[in-house]
Amino acid sequence: MKTEDFYYDLPEELIAQVPIKDRTASRLLVLDKKTGRTIDKHFYDIKDYLKKGDVLVINNTRVIPARLLGVRSDTQSPVELLLLKRIDDNHWETLARPGKKVREGRRMTFIPGELEAECEQVLEGGNRIIRFDFEGVQGRHGTAPPLHTREAR
Repeated sequence: MKTEDFYYDLPEELIAQVPIKDRTASRLLVLDKKTGRTIDKHFYDIKDYLKKGDVLVINNTRVIPARLLGVRSDTQSPVELLLLKRIDDNHWETLARPGKKVREGRRMTFIPGELEAECEQVLEGGNRIIRFDFEGVQGRHGTAPPLHTREAR
């Protein structure tokens, strides 16, 4: 399984811009495995679907403001990197879109002459190790992903 298997189009109007104050009231999509029907519920309803012996995995990861939009240096076709984990000052583990176009040795340009990068390794799960030709990549060159761009009210 590769991370690119999970890419899908999500209309911007369906992306939460404000985190809901009562997190238990967040939406829950339930799939009926027998019929294939989906049902819209709330997270507080999850107890109705868990049985003794089930395992509930909770993802408490945080998104850092590190989405970079650029182009492949050779073709000028668009690329997008989402920085996941800093390895050192110039290396990050990333998600890359389109993944098939960001192969080992591929050069990318984000700000000509200021921020360029090269894919050094494609990991087993599809993530990439990217070396940036810049002293650190987080800061004024990144843009926040479109999730939760404002504080809860």
